[in-house]
Amino acid sequence: MYYFKSLVDAVLPPRCPISGEIVDSQGMITAQAWKELAFIAAPYCRSCGFPFEFAVTEGGIQQCAGCLTDPPEFKTARSALVYNDASRDFILGFKHGDQTHSVVSMVPWLKNAGADLWRHEVDMIVPVPLHRWRLLRRRYNQAALMARAIAREMKIDFIADALLRTRPTPTQGHLNASERQKNVRAAFSINPRREVRDLKVVLVDDVFTTGATVKECVKALKAAGAAEVHILTLARVVRPEKF
Repeated sequence: MYYFKSLVDAVLPPRCPISGEIVDSQGMITAQAWKELAFIAAPYCRSCGFPFEFAVTEGGIQQCAGCLTDPPEFKTARSALVYNDASRDFILGFKHGDQTHSVVSMVPWLKNAGADLWRHEVDMIVPVPLHRWRLLRRRYNQAALMARAIAREMKIDFIADALLRTRPTPTQGHLNASERQKNVRAAFSINPRREVRDLKVVLVDDVFTTGATVKECVKALKAAGAAEVHILTLARVVRPEKF
């Protein structure tokens, strides 16, 4: 096995998924590319994980304005990275460029970002689903690859088909917040062959932009009786008006 890996690496050397430079092992990020990634760390909203610009004083409000005015149905949401030029290129290569090996890099980031989530004794990890026609075209669901990898790392059940996308929806990259919400409304349902009642679920996706997609998924999970739903994404848009 070792010699086979060495042969493969000699013919197709591992490359940094961001810069494309040759690296020592699969999933490794070059130092320059690492500098361009912006990892999310405290302080952040205790509900949705939106990073605060300044530390919250003791006894101060630990929720963002959005969660205070419109409390989310999910318990908590956490993301590893700020969505910027570096993370966007990384995610797009993973999502559309067949760079599925990039998931190796993501696992420790997701594990660390989800530290608050793992304390809730999670029962299962599920991905945001693709519609079957889009899955056929793309050949893989990037959220499912991420969810399976972190579930294996955390030794938590991975249920790939707990959620179903019941209708195809246009891509949302060009839509504003209200258009995104309308686009995915009632687009998800629980697989009747799966049981989520009274279970604590972590829902995994690649990017948290306005939250429209994950919120619709949460509605479906809660309607089916899920006790708690937590969100874990690789990145999140910090200033939605700029994207």
